[in-house]
Amino acid sequence: MDEIKLDASVAEQLQDLVINSDDVNGFLAELCELSAAALSRALGRDVSCAVTLSRHHRTTTAAWSNPAARLFDEIQHGFGEGPCLHAMTTGTTVLVRDTRTDPRWPEYGHAIASMGQFSVLGVPLTLDAGAAAALNVFGAAPDIFDAAAVRKAEQFAAQAEKALRLAVRIGMQQKLAADLRAAMESRTAIDLAAGIIMGQNRCSQAEAMSILTKASSGRNLKLRDVAEKLVASFAPEAPATHFDD
Repeated sequence: MDEIKLDASVAEQLQDLVINSDDVNGFLAELCELSAAALSRALGRDVSCAVTLSRHHRTTTAAWSNPAARLFDEIQHGFGEGPCLHAMTTGTTVLVRDTRTDPRWPEYGHAIASMGQFSVLGVPLTLDAGAAAALNVFGAAPDIFDAAAVRKAEQFAAQAEKALRLAVRIGMQQKLAADLRAAMESRTAIDLAAGIIMGQNRCSQAEAMSILTKASSGRNLKLRDVAEKLVASFAPEAPATHFDD
């Protein structure tokens, strides 16, 4: 029963992160801190966490619970292979019980073993098409992840990936809305400038736009910038764009 309560609490915290984070990067940073705290409580020992993220054919350490976790993860990127990268690319959980003796990635294992890290757990995070991620958990003692600990990490990752997908989608929608607003504001300034030119020159809208375009090209400025300068010379306040509620 306690385990169910813990999972419910973590799920609520993840939902709060999505709501309260300003952007995806902020969400990931807080996700790593929450992951480290929740898994440390579940294991009864301190662990650190990092998130490896691959988008648009670029793989990076996207967030970390402390600077050490970032370093352990980035060392892996330097070698181009390791348990967390393998977990992300294959979609399977990878467990390294002892970095000093695991034969699969000996160079990486020896590198972080020399820094006092002997257990590594990589758990994949399933995202939307075109992106992949993994939750990487590091421990300072060998063989700290037993079967129950691995299940706990996988349960946490299953909750985290849902929140991460939602955060990414919200971020994309926010960017789309911002781009749309910017485009409409740009259109407002251009339309006003065209109207001014039409009034001054008693010309058509097409002719006014041609004049604006030539001015933009001749001054090597964006069309919107030229339009805003013209409008500003007639009105002290920036033009307002009105959106339907």
